[in-house]
Amino acid sequence: MKVLLIKDVKTLGKVGEVKEVKDGYGQNFLIAKGFAKHATAEILAQHKEQERLAAENLAKEIASLKELATKLDKAKIVIRKKVGQNGHLFGSITKDEVAHALLEQHSIEIDKKHITDKLSIKSVGEHTLDLKLGHAIHTTLHVEVASE
Repeated sequence: MKVLLIKDVKTLGKVGEVKEVKDGYGQNFLIAKGFAKHATAEILAQHKEQERLAAENLAKEIASLKELATKLDKAKIVIRKKVGQNGHLFGSITKDEVAHALLEQHSIEIDKKHITDKLSIKSVGEHTLDLKLGHAIHTTLHVEVASE
């Protein structure tokens, strides 16, 4: 019996593989437990279509992330904070503040988890932050910290 694996099976194979197994093992264990489906022509065609759609969606997502990366690389945000007499900020700039300022000033929404730098911006001036957007796409964001 031929089965299409829909979940990884440790001793048999990975998702998407078509394997030849004994009838009892395939019917009573793999299909009954939801690890596989009987590999008919219709099921295989559906699987191919799902793989094609997933590849298309991935390509679209990567293209949109690359476009976002170029926008972020050109963007510059200004954050105003209170400054003490020695020129240091009261507190520091957080990832949440950076994400909020980017949304307000450029209408670009990012998750604060995309900012990979451990933020320790405690002084006035220009700073460059590294952002990891996913799918191995990195970009930089220029932040200017000014005193109120």
